[in-house]
Amino acid sequence: MTEDGKSVERVTFSRGVDVCIMAIDGTWRRDCQLNAISDNDASLTVEGSIQGLNLKEFFLLLSSTGLAYRRCELVRVNGADMDISFLKGKPSKRRSAADEERARA
Repeated sequence: MTEDGKSVERVTFSRGVDVCIMAIDGTWRRDCQLNAISDNDASLTVEGSIQGLNLKEFFLLLSSTGLAYRRCELVRVNGADMDISFLKGKPSKRRSAADEERARA
């Protein structure tokens, strides 16, 4: 259960799905496999060492084109397996009543 009371449905794949992690500033990129995913987090397997990578905040690329991605942060590392948490986007600026009226017109 999440904080707001909604249950989280996790999808676990029988075989890993090829994805990629990339630094926010684009300085590194690493192929990995997506093992499980939910609305809030995911579990990945990364080949080779992940030591020395700054994984505080990065992108998880979910498509070969790089068009589908999520901002993430590292939660746990266990050998080649790592758990990540998806970061929420910046809160949208609340529209004023005047903006709402203009949008309806």
